[in-house]
Amino acid sequence: MEFEKLIASLDRFSRILPVLVAGVSESDAKWKPESGEWSILEIVCHLADEEVEDFRQRVQLTLADPTTPWPRIDPEGVAIARRYNEQDLTEAARRFVRERNVSVDWLKQVVNPDWDSTYEHPSIGPILAGRLMASWAAHDQLHLRQLAKRLFEMNVRDGAPYPADYAGQWKA
Repeated sequence: MEFEKLIASLDRFSRILPVLVAGVSESDAKWKPESGEWSILEIVCHLADEEVEDFRQRVQLTLADPTTPWPRIDPEGVAIARRYNEQDLTEAARRFVRERNVSVDWLKQVVNPDWDSTYEHPSIGPILAGRLMASWAAHDQLHLRQLAKRLFEMNVRDGAPYPADYAGQWKA
């Protein structure tokens, strides 16, 4: 595993996200497509919470003591309970950046990690610390794609009644 490249990817995303959502109006931040998928605001709030309650915490626990039970997470339930779509986009992005900086600083201080350290997840089975680390960076890119899709959908919405098919088709 190329640990330094993954850290660089995590760090880079903390600079990309605020720029990507800068200038999105409050109504657009809260807009959801007909499919019911998350709004831009919900995605950003999710990223901020996952930073603290999922990836960083689970990598830390697995490296320190893989027998320590992981706290339960429920991303869909949390989005509703914490009223993601009623929060402020700028503050959610700032919170993500603050927490990501804490994560990157911590990761840069990790010395000789055992990426084969394994947590026995009760329903998924064995999860190696290295798998978590690789998934953490990949998680950003999945949500980057999701944010790009939401922005694309808003442009299609705003261009109506004219189709945006000349741009090409979304294939993600």
